[in-house]
Order: sequence, then C-alpha cells, then structure tokens
Amino acid sequence: MRQRISPARLLASTSLIAAVAMGLGGCTAMSKLSDVTGSVGPRAESAPADRASTDPARAVDTYGQRYRANPRDADAALAYGQALRANGQRAQAAAVLEQATIANPGNKALLAQYGRALADNGNFQQAYDVLSKAHSPDNPDWRLLSVQGTALDQMGRHEEARSYYASALKIAPGDPGVLSNLGLSYMLSRELPKAEEALRQAYASPRASARVRQNLALVVGLQGRFAEAETIVKADLPPDQAAANVAYLKDMLSRNDAPHGAPKRTPVASLSQPD
Repeated sequence: MRQRISPARLLASTSLIAAVAMGLGGCTAMSKLSDVTGSVGPRAESAPADRASTDPARAVDTYGQRYRANPRDADAALAYGQALRANGQRAQAAAVLEQATIANPGNKALLAQYGRALADNGNFQQAYDVLSKAHSPDNPDWRLLSVQGTALDQMGRHEEARSYYASALKIAPGDPGVLSNLGLSYMLSRELPKAEEALRQAYASPRASARVRQNLALVVGLQGRFAEAETIVKADLPPDQAAANVAYLKDMLSRNDAPHGAPKRTPVASLSQPD
C-alpha cells in the first residue's frame, strides 16, 4: 500500500461527528467508521436539559415553537439552533443563529453556536472570524480554540491550526478531542508519524471516543500497517460491527491507491468541535 496521501482536501459532509457530530447517535452508529469522512465535525451539542425527549425532530418542534413566539429571545434562539444542528438542519440553524446574533449583539453563547453552525456549512473563514468574537485572548475558551483550529485546517492553514490546538491543550491538558484534531492536522500535511503520536495520546485517554479509535486506525493504515489498523478498529466490538468497520477502513484506504491519473478522495477523518 502506498503511504503517500493525496493533497489535503477537506470536504464538509452531511454527517456531523458521531453524535452528529458533526448526529449519528446511538451505540451502533458511534462504533461505525462511517463518520471517517471529510467531515468538519462540529459535534451537535446536547440539547438543553429541559428537553422532554431525546428525539431530535421533536426537539426542533418544541424549541421552534418557543423561538417563533419570540425570535429576539436569545435563550429560545440558542435552544432552537442547537436542536436544528442536532437534527442535521445546519443551513437553517445558521440562519436562525445569524438573526439571533443581530438581535443580541455581543452575546457570546450565540456567537459560539453561530460560529459552529457556519463551520457545519463549510463557511470556514466566517466561522473562524465569528468564533474569535465569542471569546477573548484574556479569557479564552479551549473548546472554541479547538473549533477555530478545525476551521483553519479546513482552509489548509495547518501550522496556524496547530497553534490553536496547543493553546487549547494548555487549558485542557490531554483532552482527547483536541489531540485527535491535532493528529488529523498532521495527517493532512502528510506527517504521518506525528499524526500517529498525537492520536495514540488521544487513544490512551479514558475519555477517548470511538471516533478517536477510528482516526488512529486510519493513520496507521495509511502507513501501510493494515493488520495493526484492523486490530485497532475491531477492538471491543461485536463481530458484525467489527466487520463493518474493517470493510469501511479498507474502502477509505483503497481510495488512496487509485490508479495513476484517476480521481482520488483524500481519506479525512472527522475533525471534532468539542462542546
């Protein structure tokens, strides 16, 4: 297997990371490699605590009614925007949150959600700019720093992205989501040993998600060590889920071995936007 990665090109996909994520939801979905795509990955935050049901569509209906009753209400707009993102209605979420930030200038919670929604839709530069207003250098939010890093990576500005991940890790040492993003940043610039190092640190955390395992397996596989990658991706999974993950991993890696001159799709694992 060739180890060379085709030029880094991140694609905003319709799947959000695992709990979008960028909303897969459910134990089975969380264990699949189907979110190892060019996902921008803002994981959809949990909807507010008073939600009566875990059904995203029901949440959209509930919070939509509250929002329509008073579109200028910041809390109603925030809850509705979160519910829309969790339900995969990212363009609508961005529109709702944009209007809410206009009606409530300076509301950092709204700016943070609006920035994430913009990233969901592939508006990376605008997302980065909006998120810069959602926190300040004297009071940085490590979660938003990591999201800004993913936006920069999406724009191919990997060195800048890593400075944001480094700042986030100073505030939240060892966070597996940030470390995973750092590893993927190195993967995109074809620095696979560094990518593996960061992802192994993330994988060692007891808080590591299934997505971290998937990302590590992909990077190991891209270095030609498929047997090891297969072992990683199958760990602790029922046989049917393990087989599905292995099949998807093979598919992702085979795209990097297309005949010369054939179009390639860079296998890009999910960049996570921590909540």
